[in-house]
Amino acid sequence: MRYLTKLVPSAALALSTAIVCHQAVAETAYVSNEKDDTLSIIDLDTLEVTDTIAVGERPRGIIFSHDKTRLYICASDSDTVQVMDLKNNRIIAQLPSGEDPEQFALHPDDRRLYIANENDAVVTVVDVTTQEVISQIDVGVEPEGMAVSPDGKWALATSETTNMVHWIDTETHEVVDNTLVDQRPRHIEFNKEGTTVWASSEIGGTVSIIDVASRQISHKLHFKIKGVHPDKIQPVGIKLTDDGKYAFVALGPANHVAVVDAKTYEILDYLLVGRRVWHMEFNTDQSRLLTTNGISGDVSVIDLDRMKVIKSIKVGRYPWGIRIKP
Repeated sequence: MRYLTKLVPSAALALSTAIVCHQAVAETAYVSNEKDDTLSIIDLDTLEVTDTIAVGERPRGIIFSHDKTRLYICASDSDTVQVMDLKNNRIIAQLPSGEDPEQFALHPDDRRLYIANENDAVVTVVDVTTQEVISQIDVGVEPEGMAVSPDGKWALATSETTNMVHWIDTETHEVVDNTLVDQRPRHIEFNKEGTTVWASSEIGGTVSIIDVASRQISHKLHFKIKGVHPDKIQPVGIKLTDDGKYAFVALGPANHVAVVDAKTYEILDYLLVGRRVWHMEFNTDQSRLLTTNGISGDVSVIDLDRMKVIKSIKVGRYPWGIRIKP
């Protein structure tokens, strides 16, 4: 009996430690619901929605501060970028953003926020600390996609009507070059090393891979899905794994995500998800990929070891942006 008495506290301690460790790595997904003016919060342990939070009108792009204590929200129809404190999920500030902010990107300095203003054909640069506009940069018509290079040298914007990627020098805030891509570029993504940029062209049905050093297109991806009309294959969101092995491309009303070998640019597979897939995000260890499916109003969870959708999670109407916090 004394032997059992010694074991029980140890077992309890081990169980307690396991629970604490499990809680420490719990992850949370934030999803912007464009038609509901809300954010859905998903517990990635249970894969269930745990809360729904009212935000500004037509929320689309969302990103974290680098320390993941704040969430920035493009409230497009409110013409503002909202700042949410993630300790209590409350809006604590409204940043000037220009008209119709859609996507944005945060500089590595964690201060300069580059915002695409679709209605004004400008990129607005805001200091998130002082909450002041630093600059407004003229770009092409209907800018949407935004990205900042890992070294902070470049801020890139895609213009949907001009069909260009605009290269903005972050020191001078001047457009120094333009790369012509296919029709209606929607999203842009740097690889981890900052040597290439992937730009999706929704109406063109392609993804252009651009060499950063030359600012020229080095490869172009075309997609073909059996049983899906080519007009429905409309690339939007792109995610690249940190190890450089895979790229994932959300194909809009084709209702599939393309799996691409990021080294050879071969299309490896197409994964069926919800209706009109917009954007995607990895969990922390990149074992899962979550997609926002606008028309079906849900999030698909993809197990990347098996390259298989394992669950669909109902959220609000027209989910658009997604971010995951450890």
